[in-house]
Amino acid sequence: MVRVLGRVTSINVRKVLWALDELGISYEREDWGLPLRDPKVPEYLALNPNGSVPVFVDDDGFVLWESNAVITYLAHTRGGLLFSEHHALARALQWMSWQATELNPPWMYALHALVRKTPGYDDPAKIAESTARWTAKMDILEAELARGRPFIAGDDFSIADIVLGLSIHRWFIVPFDHKPMPHAQAYYERLKQRPAGARWMPDDMV
Repeated sequence: MVRVLGRVTSINVRKVLWALDELGISYEREDWGLPLRDPKVPEYLALNPNGSVPVFVDDDGFVLWESNAVITYLAHTRGGLLFSEHHALARALQWMSWQATELNPPWMYALHALVRKTPGYDDPAKIAESTARWTAKMDILEAELARGRPFIAGDDFSIADIVLGLSIHRWFIVPFDHKPMPHAQAYYERLKQRPAGARWMPDDMV
């Protein structure tokens, strides 16, 4: 049986768990990541030298880290959640990269300040700057979703929707004055209608 090492409160761990559920793959999960279990120990660093979650261990012993790499591997090896048509495939990979490099970084200060209450993250100007930059990135996604495709890369659900769904979930859950995003809201509701989407985007996980 495959194994996933990481705490469910991690958005990146939930990417992998959602993909596994969509593909109908049984798995075992182990809690790793603070505050539950320190990943900066030799046992864990031997699997992932970054000391971050998740780590995926396939049933043949193959070890992989970085959540987008893991879910791409799962889609490729298990035959689902990705496209053979090259334009749709490219769009899916494009939006997965965009989520990691463009959408994620702006939210960090706001997340630490408004949800995690991390000491030192209490500057109102920096909170406002973080939410403004986050909103600007969400405007890009809103415009793309306004094109009318049911999913980000086309007519079919893919791993790119898992990645973006969890990010949109975070957007709606973090408490601040949100700009209306009707297309993102409708997309989010569609994703929550999927059993795995509802499971891994609960209201008590950010």
